[in-house]
Amino acid sequence: MIHEVFMPALSSTMTEGKIVSWVKSPGDKVEKGETVVVVESDKADMDVESFYEGYLAVITVPAGETVPVGEAIALLAETPDEIEAAKQQASQSSSASAPASTPPAPTPTPEPATVSAAPQAQDTPSRRNGRTVASPRAKKLARELKIELDTLTGSGPHGRIVAEDVEAAAGKTPQPEPAAAPQQPTSQPAVQPMATPTTPISVPLGEVVPFNTLQNAVVRNMVASLQVPAFRVGYTITTDELDKLYKQIKSKGVTMTALLAKAVAVTLKQHPTINASYTEKGIQYHGGVNVAVAVAMADGGLITPVLQKADEVDIYSLSRTWKGLVERSRRKQLQPEEYSSGTFTISNLGMYGVDRFDAILPPGQGAILAIGASRPQVVATTDGMMGVRNQMQVNMTCDHRIVYGADAAAFLQDLAKLMETNPQSLTL
Repeated sequence: MIHEVFMPALSSTMTEGKIVSWVKSPGDKVEKGETVVVVESDKADMDVESFYEGYLAVITVPAGETVPVGEAIALLAETPDEIEAAKQQASQSSSASAPASTPPAPTPTPEPATVSAAPQAQDTPSRRNGRTVASPRAKKLARELKIELDTLTGSGPHGRIVAEDVEAAAGKTPQPEPAAAPQQPTSQPAVQPMATPTTPISVPLGEVVPFNTLQNAVVRNMVASLQVPAFRVGYTITTDELDKLYKQIKSKGVTMTALLAKAVAVTLKQHPTINASYTEKGIQYHGGVNVAVAVAMADGGLITPVLQKADEVDIYSLSRTWKGLVERSRRKQLQPEEYSSGTFTISNLGMYGVDRFDAILPPGQGAILAIGASRPQVVATTDGMMGVRNQMQVNMTCDHRIVYGADAAAFLQDLAKLMETNPQSLTL
């Protein structure tokens, strides 16, 4: 029997995938559960394994191409004798697909059966079944620098050899990781970055560069968000008490990102409507508070790693989880549920010194909070005097189909009260 291998849906939002590399070549034996191809989904590279045993007969979609979910990307023959029949089937299918109105001609080969493909969670080594797995750029560099890929150990997603591995083997200095955000003055720890800014990259001026898979996913989400009737509410929060707490627990590995996410999550628990989302049947009230945090990617686009049930996790564990999520997001190793299960999003441009900005509402969520920089401000105190306070501006974008102005105002008021008067409760 000849089986069609389809482009799998690796996440609920994935509509198309890009073939990063084929682990197997035509004619290779394929075991059940063995990785056949590496696919770039919306925001991660994932190994795809076969549920059938046989021989990879024909690759219909080569590495580097993007195809919709559900489209056949290869044919798998159960026996060596069926490989030639599979090639004929692929050839006939290719010629029959040219005129859209002409149905595919029947073939003398057995009727194809649908084969499901699933992502393999475990990392795999740079060599799989005698074949070296490397990115297209790494292969090109290896040819230019005359480096044998077989001698390298990959540091990329799932053990894949990447360009940096080749450069290191050639004695060149690898391109540095995105630079860590600059330290903020001790009086303003609340503007510590929630996402590491990307380093400047060279671009081919005068040329049109196609969107990568991640950028395409962002484009689709942003266009979809334009259909939502949204409104925005701003609030000024004094961060002096939050700054003091951060100074006390920073040495224990606590990040400002985790601290702000925890404050937001605890407040969301009291305001389930802000943590809800719109559906055609009504309001979906989520059982958990999953805070997504926007992170810029070095190669373009952004990703939103999710802190699951952030209101229930202690601040120290939450910080460790966040550090792991950011590290794996840069390597494109996040599982779909780690970036697509957010119920509320926070985005911070305060790290760049931005005073205030509006964030675009992510599809499937009821609100997103945009956080600006914390700055010393001269304010009138309650005793009628003048004083200096660290303050930051936050703006929340809401889906007006489920969230109303009073709901948003009450949430921001409680968030400010928590940060200003009782931030110590975040460590309990």
